[in-house]
Amino acid sequence: MTEFNNVTVQKEANIYFDGKVISTSIAFLDGSKKTLGVMLKGEYEFNTEQKEIIEIMYGKLEVLLPNKSEWINIKSGDSFEVPKSSSFKLKIHEITNYCCDYVDE
Repeated sequence: MTEFNNVTVQKEANIYFDGKVISTSIAFLDGSKKTLGVMLKGEYEFNTEQKEIIEIMYGKLEVLLPNKSEWINIKSGDSFEVPKSSSFKLKIHEITNYCCDYVDE
């Protein structure tokens, strides 16, 4: 899917890590939520409240998922899941465009 229809877009961006990660929240008619964003090169750690499915539109990175010791290589077109109430680490190797889907379990 390359576009979303019938959504509400948050006007103000979510800015993290001194502007190195920026996203915009979008809400759907059914109440579901996603963020669309860009991450610059760097290393980041994020915490989750809900389960997240992160789709990489463009970019190259590594992810360290909760309770794992091996980093996973991720590239354009890949996605990964992170459980709710956890944290994960990212090593961004090139500017990365992503879509994050917040899933109620």
